[in-house]
Amino acid sequence: MAVKHTSEIRLKVGLDENRVPEELSWSAEDGGIENEEAKAMLLSVWDSKNKESLKIDLWTKDMPVDEMKLFFHQTLVTLSDTFMRATQDEKMTATMKDFCEYFAEKLELK
Repeated sequence: MAVKHTSEIRLKVGLDENRVPEELSWSAEDGGIENEEAKAMLLSVWDSKNKESLKIDLWTKDMPVDEMKLFFHQTLVTLSDTFMRATQDEKMTATMKDFCEYFAEKLELK
């Protein structure tokens, strides 16, 4: 199957003198996003050759802890949805959603 189109997503990280992120921004031309500010990002890439997940986790030093908790909760919920679309495993998806509810309850997010 020949590639018909390519799309690029760019991440830009502004670092302080200690190489700690101060600014994060991202662009996705196909999505109409140009230098959109972010306070945190999680990126996972599957290395099929080595059968392992590679990741980049970044957040700015001014990311509030309460927002980080919300960010993680929303990411877990989204991962549950993605897992369902990718595997059609309803039982495990329900288990993951239950954990998301537990996570939110313990952090008093709801």
